[in-house]
Amino acid sequence: MPVKIPSGLPAIQELAKESIFVMTDQRADTQDIRPLRIAILNLMPAKLATETQLLRVLGNTSLQVDITLLHTATYASKNTEKSHLDTFYQTWYDVKDQYFDGLVVTGAPVEQMAFEEVEYWTELCEVMDWSETHAFSTLYICWGAQAALYHFYGVPKRKLPQKLFGVYPHNRLRYDHLLLRGFDDVFFVPQSRHTAVDEELVRAQPDIDILAVSDKAGLYLAATRDCSRIFVTGHSEYARETLEWEYKRDIAAGDEVLPPDNYYPEDDPSREPNVTWRAHGNLLFANWLNYCVYQETPFDVEKVAEQKAKKTM
Repeated sequence: MPVKIPSGLPAIQELAKESIFVMTDQRADTQDIRPLRIAILNLMPAKLATETQLLRVLGNTSLQVDITLLHTATYASKNTEKSHLDTFYQTWYDVKDQYFDGLVVTGAPVEQMAFEEVEYWTELCEVMDWSETHAFSTLYICWGAQAALYHFYGVPKRKLPQKLFGVYPHNRLRYDHLLLRGFDDVFFVPQSRHTAVDEELVRAQPDIDILAVSDKAGLYLAATRDCSRIFVTGHSEYARETLEWEYKRDIAAGDEVLPPDNYYPEDDPSREPNVTWRAHGNLLFANWLNYCVYQETPFDVEKVAEQKAKKTM
Protein backbone atom coordinates (compact mmCIF):
# COMPACT_ATOMS: atom_id res chain seq x y z
CA MET A 1 0.00 0.00 0.00
CA PRO A 2 1.16 3.57 -0.59
CA VAL A 3 1.96 6.58 1.50
CA LYS A 4 -0.82 9.14 1.22
CA ILE A 5 0.46 12.68 0.77
CA PRO A 6 -1.11 16.01 -0.21
CA SER A 7 -1.77 16.50 -3.92
CA GLY A 8 0.83 18.72 -5.55
CA LEU A 9 3.65 18.04 -3.05
CA PRO A 10 6.93 18.22 -5.05
CA ALA A 11 8.12 14.93 -3.53
CA ILE A 12 5.47 13.06 -5.56
CA GLN A 13 7.36 13.40 -8.83
CA GLU A 14 10.70 12.40 -7.33
CA LEU A 15 9.25 9.34 -5.61
CA ALA A 16 7.38 8.30 -8.76
CA LYS A 17 10.71 8.22 -10.64
CA GLU A 18 11.98 5.73 -8.05
CA SER A 19 8.85 3.53 -8.30
CA ILE A 20 7.85 4.43 -4.74
CA PHE A 21 4.08 3.93 -4.51
CA VAL A 22 2.42 7.18 -3.47
CA MET A 23 -1.23 8.12 -3.46
CA THR A 24 -2.86 11.53 -3.53
CA ASP A 25 -5.44 12.38 -0.90
CA GLN A 26 -8.24 12.40 -3.49
CA ARG A 27 -7.62 8.77 -4.49
CA ALA A 28 -7.10 7.58 -0.92
CA ASP A 29 -10.41 9.06 0.17
CA THR A 30 -12.21 6.60 -2.13
CA GLN A 31 -10.72 3.54 -0.40
CA ASP A 32 -12.46 1.84 2.50
CA ILE A 33 -9.30 1.56 4.62
CA ARG A 34 -8.35 3.26 7.86
CA PRO A 35 -4.85 4.56 7.09
CA LEU A 36 -2.25 5.16 9.76
CA ARG A 37 -2.09 8.82 10.69
CA ILE A 38 1.57 9.84 10.85
CA ALA A 39 2.70 13.39 11.59
CA ILE A 40 6.19 14.60 10.68
CA LEU A 41 7.60 17.56 12.60
CA ASN A 42 10.20 18.72 10.08
CA LEU A 43 12.90 20.76 11.82
CA MET A 44 15.42 20.59 8.98
CA PRO A 45 16.21 23.71 6.90
CA ALA A 46 16.01 21.85 3.56
CA LYS A 47 12.45 20.76 4.15
CA LEU A 48 11.73 19.51 0.64
CA ALA A 49 14.72 17.16 0.70
CA THR A 50 13.77 15.86 4.16
CA GLU A 51 10.16 15.33 3.09
CA THR A 52 11.27 13.21 0.16
CA GLN A 53 13.71 11.16 2.25
CA LEU A 54 11.11 10.34 4.91
CA LEU A 55 8.26 9.72 2.47
CA ARG A 56 10.55 7.35 0.57
CA VAL A 57 11.00 5.06 3.57
CA LEU A 58 7.50 5.49 4.99
CA GLY A 59 6.00 4.67 1.61
CA ASN A 60 7.91 1.42 1.14
CA THR A 61 5.60 -0.75 3.25
CA SER A 62 2.33 -2.63 2.82
CA LEU A 63 0.46 -0.09 4.95
CA GLN A 64 -1.46 2.98 3.86
CA VAL A 65 -0.02 5.99 5.64
CA ASP A 66 -1.73 9.38 5.85
CA ILE A 67 0.96 12.06 6.29
CA THR A 68 0.56 15.40 8.10
CA LEU A 69 3.54 17.73 7.70
CA LEU A 70 4.28 20.08 10.60
CA HIS A 71 6.68 22.99 11.06
CA THR A 72 7.40 25.20 14.05
CA ALA A 73 5.22 28.21 14.71
CA THR A 74 7.79 29.99 16.88
CA TYR A 75 10.58 29.87 14.30
CA ALA A 76 10.23 30.83 10.63
CA SER A 77 12.27 28.73 8.21
CA LYS A 78 14.74 30.73 6.15
CA ASN A 79 15.42 27.98 3.61
CA THR A 80 11.92 26.97 2.51
CA GLU A 81 9.51 29.11 0.55
CA LYS A 82 6.64 30.42 2.65
CA SER A 83 4.24 29.38 -0.11
CA HIS A 84 5.38 25.75 0.28
CA LEU A 85 4.83 25.85 4.03
CA ASP A 86 1.46 27.56 3.65
CA THR A 87 0.31 24.96 1.11
CA PHE A 88 1.58 21.71 2.60
CA TYR A 89 2.36 22.31 6.28
CA GLN A 90 0.53 22.99 9.49
CA THR A 91 1.85 23.85 12.94
CA TRP A 92 1.40 21.82 16.09
CA TYR A 93 -1.04 24.47 17.30
CA ASP A 94 -3.26 23.61 14.31
CA VAL A 95 -3.42 19.89 15.15
CA LYS A 96 -2.96 19.69 18.92
CA ASP A 97 -6.56 18.54 19.37
CA GLN A 98 -6.03 15.68 16.92
CA TYR A 99 -4.64 12.18 17.49
CA PHE A 100 -1.99 10.34 15.48
CA ASP A 101 -0.83 6.75 15.28
CA GLY A 102 2.75 7.93 14.95
CA LEU A 103 4.92 11.03 15.04
CA VAL A 104 8.38 11.56 13.50
CA VAL A 105 10.57 14.36 14.88
CA THR A 106 13.51 15.08 12.60
CA GLY A 107 16.98 16.31 13.40
CA ALA A 108 18.00 19.96 13.20
CA PRO A 109 21.30 21.82 12.65
CA VAL A 110 21.28 23.31 16.16
CA GLU A 111 23.17 20.60 18.00
CA GLN A 112 26.08 22.83 19.04
CA MET A 113 23.68 25.13 20.90
CA ALA A 114 22.39 24.43 24.39
CA PHE A 115 18.89 22.99 24.14
CA GLU A 116 17.38 25.92 25.99
CA GLU A 117 19.00 28.36 23.56
CA VAL A 118 17.16 26.93 20.56
CA GLU A 119 14.52 29.43 19.53
CA TYR A 120 11.71 26.87 19.36
CA TRP A 121 12.77 24.77 22.37
CA THR A 122 9.68 25.61 24.45
CA GLU A 123 7.40 24.72 21.55
CA LEU A 124 9.27 21.46 20.95
CA CYS A 125 8.92 20.50 24.62
CA GLU A 126 5.19 21.13 24.33
CA VAL A 127 5.05 18.88 21.25
CA MET A 128 7.00 16.11 23.00
CA ASP A 129 4.71 16.25 26.03
CA TRP A 130 1.64 16.34 23.77
CA SER A 131 2.87 13.26 21.90
CA GLU A 132 2.62 11.22 25.10
CA THR A 133 -1.18 11.33 24.88
CA HIS A 134 -1.82 12.16 21.22
CA ALA A 135 0.63 9.95 19.29
CA PHE A 136 0.88 6.21 19.85
CA SER A 137 4.59 5.97 19.04
CA THR A 138 7.13 8.72 18.34
CA LEU A 139 10.33 8.24 16.36
CA TYR A 140 13.01 10.82 17.19
CA ILE A 141 15.88 11.25 14.70
CA CYS A 142 19.42 12.57 15.33
CA TRP A 143 19.16 15.90 17.23
CA GLY A 144 15.49 15.08 17.78
CA ALA A 145 16.62 11.94 19.64
CA GLN A 146 19.09 13.95 21.72
CA ALA A 147 16.37 16.49 22.52
CA ALA A 148 13.93 13.79 23.66
CA LEU A 149 16.51 12.03 25.81
CA TYR A 150 17.33 15.35 27.46
CA HIS A 151 13.71 16.42 27.89
CA PHE A 152 12.34 13.15 29.27
CA TYR A 153 15.40 11.77 31.09
CA GLY A 154 17.83 14.62 31.60
CA VAL A 155 20.49 12.88 29.48
CA PRO A 156 22.87 15.59 28.19
CA LYS A 157 24.65 15.68 24.87
CA ARG A 158 28.41 16.15 24.64
CA LYS A 159 30.50 17.80 21.95
CA LEU A 160 32.65 15.50 19.83
CA PRO A 161 36.32 16.34 19.16
CA GLN A 162 35.45 16.51 15.47
CA LYS A 163 32.34 16.09 13.34
CA LEU A 164 31.15 12.50 12.96
CA PHE A 165 30.63 12.39 9.21
CA GLY A 166 30.24 9.32 7.05
CA VAL A 167 28.72 5.86 6.83
CA TYR A 168 29.62 3.51 9.69
CA PRO A 169 29.08 -0.15 10.60
CA HIS A 170 26.67 -0.68 13.48
CA ASN A 171 26.15 -3.77 15.61
CA ARG A 172 22.81 -5.32 16.39
CA LEU A 173 22.61 -6.04 20.13
CA ARG A 174 19.26 -7.80 20.39
CA TYR A 175 17.75 -10.70 18.43
CA ASP A 176 14.36 -10.67 20.10
CA HIS A 177 13.30 -7.08 19.48
CA LEU A 178 10.62 -6.30 16.91
CA LEU A 179 12.40 -3.17 15.65
CA LEU A 180 15.37 -5.31 14.62
CA ARG A 181 13.50 -8.07 12.79
CA GLY A 182 15.33 -8.92 9.59
CA PHE A 183 18.43 -6.90 10.49
CA ASP A 184 21.89 -8.24 9.77
CA ASP A 185 24.31 -8.55 12.66
CA VAL A 186 26.27 -5.63 11.20
CA PHE A 187 24.59 -2.90 9.14
CA PHE A 188 25.55 0.55 7.87
CA VAL A 189 24.10 3.94 8.80
CA PRO A 190 24.96 7.48 7.67
CA GLN A 191 25.94 9.82 10.49
CA SER A 192 26.42 13.59 10.40
CA ARG A 193 26.71 15.31 13.76
CA HIS A 194 28.97 17.26 16.10
CA THR A 195 27.53 15.86 19.34
CA ALA A 196 26.66 12.54 20.96
CA VAL A 197 24.98 11.08 24.01
CA ASP A 198 26.77 8.63 26.29
CA GLU A 199 25.50 5.09 25.93
CA GLU A 200 25.88 4.35 29.64
CA LEU A 201 23.70 7.30 30.65
CA VAL A 202 20.94 6.00 28.36
CA ARG A 203 21.46 2.43 29.52
CA ALA A 204 20.94 3.61 33.11
CA GLN A 205 17.33 4.52 32.29
CA PRO A 206 15.23 1.55 33.49
CA ASP A 207 12.59 1.80 30.77
CA ILE A 208 14.97 2.09 27.79
CA ASP A 209 16.52 -0.79 25.82
CA ILE A 210 19.75 -0.22 23.86
CA LEU A 211 19.28 -2.00 20.52
CA ALA A 212 22.22 -1.08 18.29
CA VAL A 213 25.58 0.66 18.69
CA SER A 214 28.70 1.44 16.65
CA ASP A 215 32.35 1.27 17.68
CA LYS A 216 32.91 4.58 15.87
CA ALA A 217 29.53 6.33 16.07
CA GLY A 218 28.37 5.14 19.51
CA LEU A 219 24.72 4.69 20.41
CA TYR A 220 22.49 4.38 17.35
CA LEU A 221 19.12 2.86 18.27
CA ALA A 222 17.23 2.71 21.57
CA ALA A 223 13.58 2.40 22.53
CA THR A 224 11.37 2.44 25.57
CA ARG A 225 10.03 -0.94 26.62
CA ASP A 226 6.59 -0.13 25.20
CA CYS A 227 8.11 1.37 22.00
CA SER A 228 6.24 4.61 22.55
CA ARG A 229 9.55 6.48 22.15
CA ILE A 230 12.14 5.41 19.59
CA PHE A 231 15.55 7.14 19.55
CA VAL A 232 17.62 7.01 16.33
CA THR A 233 20.89 8.97 16.35
CA GLY A 234 21.75 8.45 12.67
CA HIS A 235 20.11 9.05 9.30
CA SER A 236 18.95 5.78 7.76
CA GLU A 237 16.56 7.83 5.65
CA TYR A 238 19.33 9.71 3.81
CA ALA A 239 19.44 9.64 0.02
CA ARG A 240 22.56 8.71 -1.96
CA GLU A 241 23.59 12.34 -2.46
CA THR A 242 22.79 13.78 0.99
CA LEU A 243 26.26 13.44 2.56
CA GLU A 244 27.83 14.68 -0.66
CA TRP A 245 25.61 17.76 -0.60
CA GLU A 246 26.64 18.45 3.02
CA TYR A 247 30.31 17.93 2.14
CA LYS A 248 30.19 20.37 -0.80
CA ARG A 249 28.21 22.88 1.27
CA ASP A 250 30.85 22.86 4.00
CA ILE A 251 33.67 23.15 1.46
CA ALA A 252 31.92 26.12 -0.19
CA ALA A 253 31.58 27.75 3.23
CA GLY A 254 35.34 27.53 3.74
CA ASP A 255 35.19 24.87 6.43
CA GLU A 256 38.05 22.42 6.79
CA VAL A 257 36.24 19.14 6.36
CA LEU A 258 37.36 15.73 5.14
CA PRO A 259 35.25 13.63 2.76
CA PRO A 260 32.64 11.49 4.52
CA ASP A 261 34.08 8.23 5.88
CA ASN A 262 33.24 5.00 3.99
CA TYR A 263 31.13 6.90 1.47
CA TYR A 264 33.03 7.39 -1.76
CA PRO A 265 34.71 4.38 -3.41
CA GLU A 266 38.34 4.43 -2.27
CA ASP A 267 37.53 7.75 -0.52
CA ASP A 268 37.61 9.52 -3.88
CA PRO A 269 35.08 12.42 -3.96
CA SER A 270 35.19 12.44 -7.76
CA ARG A 271 33.42 9.07 -7.82
CA GLU A 272 29.72 8.39 -7.26
CA PRO A 273 28.97 7.45 -3.63
CA ASN A 274 28.05 3.91 -2.71
CA VAL A 275 24.71 3.28 -1.01
CA THR A 276 25.19 0.66 1.70
CA TRP A 277 22.38 1.60 4.10
CA ARG A 278 19.16 1.66 2.04
CA ALA A 279 17.94 -1.85 2.86
CA HIS A 280 18.26 -1.37 6.61
CA GLY A 281 16.81 2.12 6.41
CA ASN A 282 13.68 0.77 4.76
CA LEU A 283 13.54 -2.09 7.25
CA LEU A 284 13.83 0.19 10.28
CA PHE A 285 10.90 2.36 9.24
CA ALA A 286 8.84 -0.63 8.08
CA ASN A 287 9.36 -2.38 11.42
CA TRP A 288 8.45 0.78 13.31
CA LEU A 289 5.26 1.28 11.30
CA ASN A 290 4.22 -2.36 11.50
CA TYR A 291 5.23 -3.58 14.96
CA CYS A 292 5.29 -0.39 17.03
CA VAL A 293 2.32 1.33 15.41
CA TYR A 294 -0.01 -0.72 13.19
CA GLN A 295 -0.07 -3.89 15.31
CA GLU A 296 -0.71 -1.97 18.53
CA THR A 297 -2.53 1.29 17.81
CA PRO A 298 -6.32 1.35 18.37
CA PHE A 299 -8.63 1.35 15.36
CA ASP A 300 -10.23 4.48 16.80
CA VAL A 301 -7.26 6.83 16.72
CA GLU A 302 -8.84 9.05 19.38
CA LYS A 303 -8.28 6.22 21.87
CA VAL A 304 -4.50 6.48 21.57
CA ALA A 305 -3.99 7.67 25.15
CA GLU A 306 -6.25 4.92 26.52
CA GLN A 307 -4.41 2.20 24.59
CA LYS A 308 -0.99 3.52 25.64
CA ALA A 309 -2.09 3.47 29.27
CA LYS A 310 -3.08 -0.21 28.93
CA LYS A 311 0.35 -1.11 27.58
CA THR A 312 2.09 0.33 30.63
CA MET A 313 -0.16 -1.40 33.18
